[in-house]
Amino acid sequence: MSSPIYKGREPLPLTVIHAAKAGNGEAIEQVLWYYRSYINKLCTRMLYDETGCPHRCVDEYMKRRLEAKLTQAIIFMN
Repeated sequence: MSSPIYKGREPLPLTVIHAAKAGNGEAIEQVLWYYRSYINKLCTRMLYDETGCPHRCVDEYMKRRLEAKLTQAIIFMN
């Protein structure tokens, strides 16, 4: 039986998740990298310049907050 694939991506290995839960910095970075595109999508906003032209950009403040929340959830996971 093959491992499940969601939208062409392999899931994170359990060893990485357990290492991140234990506080391993590299494992936490791997988890953040894995969810980077999803976080960027959540933080994308439409901004308008002085002429009224719309521009899509990533709200860096919100991105950092979501990354911090994810890190906190990993470390304090039961």
